[in-house]
Amino acid sequence: MKHYVGLDVSLKETAICVVDENGVVIREGKTFSEPEAIVAWLNESGLPIAKVGIEIGGLARWLYGELRAAGLHAVCIDPRRLRGVTRTMPIKTDRNDARAIAQVMRVGWYTVVHIKGDVSQELRMLLNNRKTLLIKQIDIENEIRGVLRVFGLKLSGRISQVTFEQQTNELTDGHPQLAAMLRPTLVARAALREQYGVLHKMVLEIVRREPTCQRLMTIPGVGALTAITFLTTIDDPDRFQRSRDVGAHLGLTPRKYASGDRNGAISRCGDVMLRTILYQAALALLTRTQRWSALKAWGVRVAKRRGLRRAVVAVARKLAIVMHRIWADGSEFRWTCEEATA
Repeated sequence: MKHYVGLDVSLKETAICVVDENGVVIREGKTFSEPEAIVAWLNESGLPIAKVGIEIGGLARWLYGELRAAGLHAVCIDPRRLRGVTRTMPIKTDRNDARAIAQVMRVGWYTVVHIKGDVSQELRMLLNNRKTLLIKQIDIENEIRGVLRVFGLKLSGRISQVTFEQQTNELTDGHPQLAAMLRPTLVARAALREQYGVLHKMVLEIVRREPTCQRLMTIPGVGALTAITFLTTIDDPDRFQRSRDVGAHLGLTPRKYASGDRNGAISRCGDVMLRTILYQAALALLTRTQRWSALKAWGVRVAKRRGLRRAVVAVARKLAIVMHRIWADGSEFRWTCEEATA
């Protein structure tokens, strides 16, 4: 008889539940959130394990790889679908969550989450760290603007990153106490800006060495950041049998409501960072790129019919499709329909 395991992972302990083919709980308990401890707990039961389900989270990717290496058929599952099961529980505990995971593994009511390779994971962490430093720098700048505004000192208009500190010091020349209070925040901003520059340089160097990124950057509107974000998010182009599935995977297709047969807003599923960057790339393609292409002409026609915002979303979806096709084919962007036909 086959047995199915559900793991509810927390930082210190993992709740484990084992059920059989009929859904009967055979064994359950807790152990440390270490792969060796989990494997030992399962081996101690002496039961033939068909599948081990792990809800995707902070430790899930690491445990997935270690459990796979130990010979277990581990699967990372999407928490959004699992939430439909756990929402009906009157009492939600780690033990009950492990039971729910084990049951969905038994009946197959789950969606498998793709686990990226080590290289993609490292690049994604680089992008996340870069973004964090940029956000904190902007937060400090906004805080300084707000403090100065209280005293009638305005940092208005477009101020470059280079002259921000200089203009702040000029405004606080006649306010020594205020200048002393803002000095530490300016030092912190300068440190964040310096380290952000280090990470941004690392990103550009990686893009310069990566041939796939260079091909993706032949698409108008697609720069280094868009290319490497697409690369790290998709990880493997063979995950998608059809390029048009990438748009739906990233949440750039409309929701469908069968009652009334109408379409809603885009689903916004998938990766937020890539969806945001594709939107920005599409906006740049429509509004800033001077050279015309078949893609831009199509987007302009959509904008005339449906408005700019919807056109930008539509072009972002098209960009995702084109980028995947270029990656899979090893080709470059074709500017005209004649080039594509040839």
